[in-house]
Amino acid sequence: MSSAPHTEATGQRSALVPANDVVVILSNAPDMLLAKRIAHVLVEEHLAACVNLGTAGLSMYMWEGTLEGTEEIPLTMKTTSERAPALVARLLQLHPYEVPEVLVLPVSGGSTSYLDWVRSQTLQQRP
Repeated sequence: MSSAPHTEATGQRSALVPANDVVVILSNAPDMLLAKRIAHVLVEEHLAACVNLGTAGLSMYMWEGTLEGTEEIPLTMKTTSERAPALVARLLQLHPYEVPEVLVLPVSGGSTSYLDWVRSQTLQQRP
């Protein structure tokens, strides 16, 4: 079994390559219905190539001096650093929280085919 990277020319998996223009954005939603709506809008508007919705989990945090525990749906969004500001602005429009979680994480690398797909899916649509 070879550990050498495969190339797209052979129709196999592509090599791991640097990806300084792709980011992952983390957030959450208060319920699955809203999480699906947010995901739908962000992908349909080409702001995110993909949005993964996780299973509900308990978030513990301090809010206005009180310990809160709320079930939330985690959202993981993949986009480009160029489209990230527009994605965040749209997410904030769609989100009901006063202070929604929004974390933009750099991607240090990935497979050529996936990174190219993220870039192609998030190209800004021209009128």
